[in-house]
Formats: sequence, C-alpha cells, structure tokens
Amino acid sequence: MSIRFENVTKSFGPKTVLRDVSFEVAKGEILFVLGKSGMGKSVTLKHIVGTMKPTSGRVYVDGQDVTALDAEGLSDVRRKCGMVFQHPALLDSLSVFENVAFGLRTPQYIRQLPRPLTELEIEKIVIEKLSLVNLNKDILRQMPSEISYGMQKRVSLARTLAPGPQYLLFDEPTTGLDPISTTAVNDLIFELSRKLKVTSVVVSHDMACALKIADRVLVLDQAKILALETVTEIKKSKEPLIQDFLSETLALGSTQP
Repeated sequence: MSIRFENVTKSFGPKTVLRDVSFEVAKGEILFVLGKSGMGKSVTLKHIVGTMKPTSGRVYVDGQDVTALDAEGLSDVRRKCGMVFQHPALLDSLSVFENVAFGLRTPQYIRQLPRPLTELEIEKIVIEKLSLVNLNKDILRQMPSEISYGMQKRVSLARTLAPGPQYLLFDEPTTGLDPISTTAVNDLIFELSRKLKVTSVVVSHDMACALKIADRVLVLDQAKILALETVTEIKKSKEPLIQDFLSETLALGSTQP
C-alpha cells in the first residue's frame, strides 16, 4: 500500500502551485510536507483524496489512479483516508460521542460491513478511539463547547480514527495550540502511526515537529520539491530555505523554558 505522485502539475489560472511533482509514501511511513505558506502543501493533500484534480500527471493510492476515478471510486479511496483538518470542525450540536460515532453511521461505511453495527458496538469503538487519543469516556455526553480546544482537536482525531482508515492525512494539526499541546499532538501522531500501522502524511510549517517524529521530510518551494530526505539528511542540507527552517527551530528551542 502506498501513495504515489507521478509528474503532478496543478495550476490555478496563471499561477502554478505544483510543477512536475513526483514522490512516493511507503506503507507505515510518516512523511512531513513542509514549506512556506502558499507553496502547495494543502493542495498536495487534496490531490490524495481527489477533492482536487491535477492539471497534468497522476496520483495513485494503493495502485488506484485517483485522477481517473468516478464518484463511487473516489468514495472507496476516501474510506481508506482519514483527514485531520487544521481546526477541529466538530459538529457543535452533537455530543462528543455522536461526533466520534458520526463516520460509523454513514451509508458509505455501512455498505462495506456484513451488517450495520449495533449501538453497543458503536459505543465500544467510540470509547476505544477516545482512549487512543488519551481521552476517557467521562466526556462522552459533553458538547464540544464544554471541552478545551486541545481536547476538541483530540476528539476530532478520534472521529477520524473510528472508521479504521489506512492512511492519516494531517493538515497543520498543531495550529492554534500551545507548546505543551503541540508536543502532545505530535506524540499522538507518532504513536498512532506505529500502533495502528497506518501511513501518515503531515502538512506542516513546523520543522521542529518534523525533526522529532518524521521518517522523511518533503520540502516544497516555488512549486517544486526542494528536498525529500530523511531527518538525518535534512539536518545536513545546505539549501538556504532549509537552513532558515533549521535556524528558526534552534532559535525557538533556545527560548523554551
């Protein structure tokens, strides 16, 4: 199982945000996609689940050409991919339990099962996924507005995990979090990737997070891949942009208490 980009170009009118981009994410790998704002990081994620189509080139998930799939085929791919957005995006009118259970009640999920899940089975899955993100069942009946922003982020992750995705796609998962919560979320990404044996693609601007948990780091600049290296190799890079990222990371580290 893998994600593969082959010569992907994406343009919006005269502006090209990805140009002839090719790379592969191996099974079980944690790949960080770094770059300055507007360099095509989130656009890359959207190509994986087919919410954007490339201007040219191909994107494959498990050998399926996502760019050639119809709505039904895309539905199959999206069931394999759990997207964790920049903001929690919980449904305010639903409890924590109902938010996490949401994906287990969709027709798309139910169709792949021999039979619909019972309420007891759904509750068991919800509690299990909350436990994976270090939350307990005491918050099941609480509303999103009654828990902290950091907890909302973790509930959102539990909701993504509930249907059992094979790929986790994170779009700036630590945005808006304090340093302690940022560390907790990054630790969760690493632990879940290893424990659940899923493949993770993390879009981020945070080199410190990448250096801590990534297997490889892909750096986008000027619509192209500037580097695709292991953490050890990235640390040795002479590229000015990567040096800037590394310098900023060291400066931030020196100011931490």
